[in-house]
Amino acid sequence: MPQVSQQELIAGAKQGKVISFPTDTVPALAALPDFASLIFATKKRPPDKPLILMGSSPQAIWKYVKGTPEEFRIWEEVVKQYWPGQLTLVLSASELVPKAMNPLEPSTIGVRIPNSIIAQNILKQTGCLATTSANLSGEPPLEDLSEIAVNFPDVLVLNEEPLKNRKKYGSGLPSTVAKWTNTGWKILRQGSIKLTGTE
Repeated sequence: MPQVSQQELIAGAKQGKVISFPTDTVPALAALPDFASLIFATKKRPPDKPLILMGSSPQAIWKYVKGTPEEFRIWEEVVKQYWPGQLTLVLSASELVPKAMNPLEPSTIGVRIPNSIIAQNILKQTGCLATTSANLSGEPPLEDLSEIAVNFPDVLVLNEEPLKNRKKYGSGLPSTVAKWTNTGWKILRQGSIKLTGTE
C-alpha cells in the first residue's frame, strides 16, 4: 500500500487496518486491540509472542490492566519515572484486553507509552493500539518506513516525507520488558532502561 498521511493512517486504524509508524525504539506495526489477530497474520508471528498495548497516557492504559490499589500505587511510581520511554510493563490484563493480543497467556498484557511525539499524536486519536516491531517473525526489525511499505504491501505506512531530515526515528533497540510478580519486578528482556528493585 502507498505511504499515507497521518490523518489517513489514523482513519485506516479506526477502520481496523494494520498501520505502521515510528516510535522511540523501532517502527511499529499496529492495530486496534480487537484486530490484533491481523498483526499475527501479517508478521507470521507465533502465538507465544504476545503483542504490546501502546497508549498516549497512563490514564488511557490503566483501564486495560487490573490490580490492587497498592499495586497501582507502585506501578504509578514506576511510570512517573520511566514513561514515556523504552519500558514495557507486563501486568494483569483486564477484561477489555482481547485474548488475541496474548493468545497463550491472556491473563497478562504488556503496556507502554512511547517517547515519540509522532507515535503519541497517533495514539491520542486512535486510542490504545496493539503493537509489535515491523518485521516478519524471526527477522530483524525494519527501521526504514519505505522499506516497511515494500515488505508489507497490505499495511498503511506513515509517509516519511515530513520526516526526511531524521536519520533515524528511534533507538533501534527493543524496550526493557519487566513483569510484575508477587515479589516485585522480573526482567524478561533487558533494554536501555535499568529498572531498580528487580529480581
